[in-house]
Amino acid sequence: MQVIQQIEQLKQVVRDAKRQGKTVGLVPTMGYLHEGHLTLMRRARQEQGLVIATLFVNPLQFGPQEDYADYPRDLARDCELAESTGIDVLFAPAVDEMYPAGNGKTLTFVDVEKITASLCGASRPGHFRGVATVVTKLFNIAEADVAYFGQKDAQQVAVIRRMAEDLNMNVKIVAVPIVRESDGLAMSSRNKYLDSAQRQAALVLSRSLERAATLLAAGERDSSLIVATVRDLISQEPLAEIDYVSLVDPLTMEALDRVESRALLALAVKFGKTRLIDNMLWEGK
Repeated sequence: MQVIQQIEQLKQVVRDAKRQGKTVGLVPTMGYLHEGHLTLMRRARQEQGLVIATLFVNPLQFGPQEDYADYPRDLARDCELAESTGIDVLFAPAVDEMYPAGNGKTLTFVDVEKITASLCGASRPGHFRGVATVVTKLFNIAEADVAYFGQKDAQQVAVIRRMAEDLNMNVKIVAVPIVRESDGLAMSSRNKYLDSAQRQAALVLSRSLERAATLLAAGERDSSLIVATVRDLISQEPLAEIDYVSLVDPLTMEALDRVESRALLALAVKFGKTRLIDNMLWEGK
């Protein structure tokens, strides 16, 4: 596995691979890898000729009061884990390499409207503009044929799908199911922030999603009742502070009055200073 930090060097690797007729699979990450990331890399390795994982904590997608400075970073650890999946390249650029104007600044942004107005977009203004901008840059640098994202970031997946379609990007977006710990907690780099009590309390997230799935399987279709049930269950956990619980269309992120077919139950909850997201995609019956 090559570790590359320069954009031009990565572009040369991609050009060589394309000349050999290889497809390029891209796995964008912010590092501090866990099994969820590694699952994406293994999937890409099975399906693509050249596999590039990116490791970049993108300052554009963090608000002024968020955890950019404290976000966990460990390049040596991430290199070892990434190499175990058999990928070809780990692209780990510095901030000034990605944003040469300096200080993580740029004059050009990609802004996806409407889909970003609710959920995490409402809670984290400017977040998805930062995501869309850096992902566009990574798609261009890597000339990706297929890009792999985790379903845990369901709104992000919807934003990137819309962006790729609206801008006629030559990349297919693949969403891979959420990877969970054995006790049900969705894997996240931010889980590292939780103390033991918060870690135990966070299990209420997966339990609440399971409760919603049970209601849907039993035929309940009233979104307000399902959301109220989930909120009530989470609220019974003293360490949990709800940001949002919402049943939405998985493509548009618009709130649903009733669940008729596919639906996404999305939630964000804080435990201490740590904000966790989770979701369940209901395919309908």
